[in-house]
Amino acid sequence: MENLQNLKFENIDGIVHLTVNRPDKLNALNIQTIEEINQAFHEIYDNPDIKGVILTGAGEKAFVAGADISEIADLTEVNARKFAESGQEVFASIENCHKPVVALVNGFALGGGCELAMACHMRVATANARFGQPEVNLGLIPGYGGTQRLTQLIGKAKSFELSMTGDMIKADEAKSLGLINYVTETKEEALDKALEILNKIGSKAPVAVGMVIDCINAVYQPDENGYQTEANGFSTCVKTEDFKEGTSAFLEKRKPVFRGE
Repeated sequence: MENLQNLKFENIDGIVHLTVNRPDKLNALNIQTIEEINQAFHEIYDNPDIKGVILTGAGEKAFVAGADISEIADLTEVNARKFAESGQEVFASIENCHKPVVALVNGFALGGGCELAMACHMRVATANARFGQPEVNLGLIPGYGGTQRLTQLIGKAKSFELSMTGDMIKADEAKSLGLINYVTETKEEALDKALEILNKIGSKAPVAVGMVIDCINAVYQPDENGYQTEANGFSTCVKTEDFKEGTSAFLEKRKPVFRGE
């Protein structure tokens, strides 16, 4: 992709390394960065050669330290609602992407940064990672889905505590709460773990992987019958060539070769 100022987009062997690149601002999310993330996921959705995404932040200090306060300070009641809804829409496109997205978190993942990480399907963090929703310190609440996804991931009581106190938690506690999947010592080790996960998923049937994402997300959609979503997804998978290949390979005692068809 071209004309990205705050985001690096690198496709390496079918895995996109997407890096928020504002290290001088601790990778804070401004409106332009949100729009560039939106553009990137349009490309990810549409490119059949992309099989997964690693989303991270530039430098060693922060994944994303939050939203750009200089922009938030000028919000009014009217445009604040649009500001929140537009960010929620972009983050939902990450959550609903049919290709697996892993957040690689080192340093601060606060406010909008924590929300961005939670919009990904999985999270691998370094030992120095710090997570939090400190918006109450600004007289605000999370606006990009943080109250919803944090509660889904760690439960109601702890979500109340973190969202109302604004406290930060360390990577080990975040893992024990179910907020992240793995903790590593270094960013290089975290990258290796993220690649291991994505390469393993990449060896599976792409349509089935996408249906898994749909079904798990349906658990948290109050207007959607998750069991019906599962039945529909199961039926969709049976129509694919990959289903024929997978069952044939099992019966023939060989590794399947999936083509996403």
